[in-house]
Amino acid sequence: MDKFATLEPVRLYKTPSSPNPQGPKRFSIHKSSSQHVPSHARTKSYAPFQLIGRLPVDLHILILTFLSVPDLPAYALCCRALGTLAKDERVWEARWKAFGVERYKLDDVLDALEEKVKVQNGLAKNNVPPTLATETLDDEFGDFTSTNAQSGEMGDFVGAFSLSTPRTSAFVLPSSKTCRTLYIRAHTLLKPLVPALSSPPHAVLSNLFPSPAPSLRRQAHTLRLLTLFLSPVVKPLRNWQTLASALRAAVDRFEDGLLTAFDVADGKGDEAGMHEAAEASWEVWDGSGGEWELGKVWAEKREIFYEQGKWKPLDNFTQNSELEFTPMDDFMADILAALEEHGSRAIRVFPSEANVLISFADRLASEVVGEYITTLLTRAREVSNEIFLKAAAATFKESWRMVDTIMQVAAAKEHSQFPKTTAEDVVYRMFEPNMDEYLDEEVEYVKQSFEMTCRSWEQKLSERKGTAGVPANADNARFLSSHNPAQVKRTVLASFTDVLLLPVTIVPKAVGAAITTGSTAAVQGIQMLNPQRWGAQAPAGPGSSPFARMTSWNANAKDGYVRDFEKGGDGMLFDIGADEDEEPAAAGDSSTSEKTPRSSLTASPTVESSSTAPSSLQSTRMSTPNPGAPPPTLDNLDLLLSLDTALELIHADRESLKRAETFSGYPGSYGHRVRDTIEEIFVLLLQALGERHIKPGFGIAIEQMKSYKPAEHDETKSVAPLLQFFELVHIGDTMQSMIQVYFDKELAPHIDKTDFLNAVVREKKHFEDVLDDSVAAGLNAATDALMNQVEHIIQKLTKPREYYPAEDGPLDLGPTEGCREAIKCLQMHCQLLKGSTNKEVLEVFYQEVGIRLIAILQKHIKRQIISLNGGFQVIADLNAYHAFITSLRVPSIASEFAYLKMLGHVYVVEDAKDLAQIVRDVTRYGGAYRPEDIYEFIQRRSDWKKIEKTVDKTMYNLSFKEDCVVC
Repeated sequence: MDKFATLEPVRLYKTPSSPNPQGPKRFSIHKSSSQHVPSHARTKSYAPFQLIGRLPVDLHILILTFLSVPDLPAYALCCRALGTLAKDERVWEARWKAFGVERYKLDDVLDALEEKVKVQNGLAKNNVPPTLATETLDDEFGDFTSTNAQSGEMGDFVGAFSLSTPRTSAFVLPSSKTCRTLYIRAHTLLKPLVPALSSPPHAVLSNLFPSPAPSLRRQAHTLRLLTLFLSPVVKPLRNWQTLASALRAAVDRFEDGLLTAFDVADGKGDEAGMHEAAEASWEVWDGSGGEWELGKVWAEKREIFYEQGKWKPLDNFTQNSELEFTPMDDFMADILAALEEHGSRAIRVFPSEANVLISFADRLASEVVGEYITTLLTRAREVSNEIFLKAAAATFKESWRMVDTIMQVAAAKEHSQFPKTTAEDVVYRMFEPNMDEYLDEEVEYVKQSFEMTCRSWEQKLSERKGTAGVPANADNARFLSSHNPAQVKRTVLASFTDVLLLPVTIVPKAVGAAITTGSTAAVQGIQMLNPQRWGAQAPAGPGSSPFARMTSWNANAKDGYVRDFEKGGDGMLFDIGADEDEEPAAAGDSSTSEKTPRSSLTASPTVESSSTAPSSLQSTRMSTPNPGAPPPTLDNLDLLLSLDTALELIHADRESLKRAETFSGYPGSYGHRVRDTIEEIFVLLLQALGERHIKPGFGIAIEQMKSYKPAEHDETKSVAPLLQFFELVHIGDTMQSMIQVYFDKELAPHIDKTDFLNAVVREKKHFEDVLDDSVAAGLNAATDALMNQVEHIIQKLTKPREYYPAEDGPLDLGPTEGCREAIKCLQMHCQLLKGSTNKEVLEVFYQEVGIRLIAILQKHIKRQIISLNGGFQVIADLNAYHAFITSLRVPSIASEFAYLKMLGHVYVVEDAKDLAQIVRDVTRYGGAYRPEDIYEFIQRRSDWKKIEKTVDKTMYNLSFKEDCVVC
């Protein structure tokens, strides 16, 4: 036990040292990091996570921030730590910033008060630090002087306000301006002004600003500073609420005096006096109560608001209830003159921050222009939806003139940074009440227009019931009669582009005064785009027509293209305007007595000026058929699609689109609705043209082609429905090209073309798929019809002994008549399809033609009896077919026909054994034909009975007589 030392007691926790020699503080900071820090360093600031008592420091700071100034000393006397915290910069920074002296730039008032104190004390020129003579702060900071604490203990409250005289205290401002010292300075300078607020209400202002009174601006700044001083945020005195009420009454009296002074100066035209009163009123206004009273009263006294009877909105309607906006033009001229006159004075008189110009323009727009527009639109709504839509866009366009005037007036002030969007919002806010109805009606009107356009053609188609229609002769040919359909298509698209560039009438006025974005020239221009009307020739001249790039057409053609299209090289479909400067020679018919020189087209004088109303369809020749009506005859398949109908749909769509574009700059939710409406208008066009026009037209054409029977027709060179279907494909492709041009010109600026989820992009892809599917299904039926015709030609024109000629007859090594006519038919129809579809579809079509032609030829050969001399005729025919297929440039089919051509050799080999070796040679035909297949072909030889045994024995190494025993 002696070996173990006695254990001494050890303190688990150190007792915090206290600067107080009497003992430790009651409230200590329980943080080990602060134990070894000198006391003078610890008194400067505390970390937020430190504790004073049981509360963290940041909570104490929050309490000190919300306490009134007179209560701060009482809170600080609770303990030494709180006394130190009471002068923490974070407490005074929040209070000083809430005071708002720097934010409202009111330092000039404090400087003036300080200068006044210096003058009163006679210390302005002394080198000693300046002192301020003021009353003893017995109710705020003076509480600190009632204790015996030293300056180091209780902070600057005591040191800064040491009593030098019974009535005056002097303090020396430290060199560094902390938020605490800045507040103390402001508090000390403003405190002497407070007793004046206890005077009778009528004497408060005279006591605050004794004679000689400072300027109105200085008085306004002083009142504003006192208002901030006696606020719930600062709470500088115990009775601050009572004083604030008295100050509010004094401010109201001051504002009334300013309003009177402003009215007097306004009556005299004294803009300097108006400016001084307005600036003072703006400085003293605290922003409560909504609109600034002085600016509001000035605007209310303008005579423009009381002259509504001077203008009559219904004068914009003619006797026929049409729109003619010359009266509104005069009305807007008066409005803009008043805006320029009074707005210029507002810019000169009122402070820029008051935005009196915008307030005045807002009131002018809503109470005068808005009321005028409301009356006009109400009447337009009673007339028709179309008139309402035109009036809505026109009134907005007219009102938009205010934006330019506002910007012009605002620019007159130097250093003015006036955003244009602020001026635009004036018109946007004014027109918002009409936007919901307009956007809904615009979409409904487009739907009705498209519906009536389609129904109008359905009615015409039903009226043609039981008639044979127009024969598909040369006069009816359009693209197919051209030497270069691609060139014709480029010409159509170039002219269509010219029409798209024509402006659309937005504000209808008298002739020569219309504001446009179209004129009615667009209507006639679109009519001239219809190839069915390109028969009138007018003298060419500068400015005679927007279609200067189009070739002239035969004046004798009554219903479609003429055959004299200009020659030109192949080109890309969208190579619009590529041939503008070229002058290709016209390839006229030899029977035509005159050439057709290149010139421009103008509208025929007899062409009706069709309106954009849905009920007006002057020459829709081909369009969507009525499902309930009987289909047209085979001679009229090309009438199922109409460029005229497509153009009319596009024109109606473009007018609505241009009206909606007038509102495309709308901000906020209405801006989103406008953009959605623009997209929906185009989507409706794609749906009407694709689902209601192209798809049904191709569907009926396909059904008619499937019912075509070549044996019932004498014509062998061409397939009538097939020719018309190819014309249909050209028309459909032209429509798609027009839609693409229209999309690029009008829709692309409003959407993201790379956004595959966009409704327009998706619907456009669907439209293209509808056309592609229709063309593909039609080409399948067309291939059937074409190959049936080819088979019919071959069967009809092949003579019975074509491949079994007489032994002593002359030997003609050229192709047979049936072969020549079949190839002519194929060449003509394959050539017609060029330029109307893409390369991939063409290759598929050519491949299908080749595959079916092989089957027809194989079937045809197996029906013949072929002699040795006839074998040479077979080879000649197969060579001709091979040359034709090679010209199509489809490698897979060309190789198949090369093997078929080699198959003809089996008919010119005399030796049976050699023939058998050819049959057995599997590699000879590249695997296209098996020996069994070749065996079937050689059975069509005229000498087959003679060589059969030898061939069989050589091929199979057997003899039925020697190797077979019949039991």
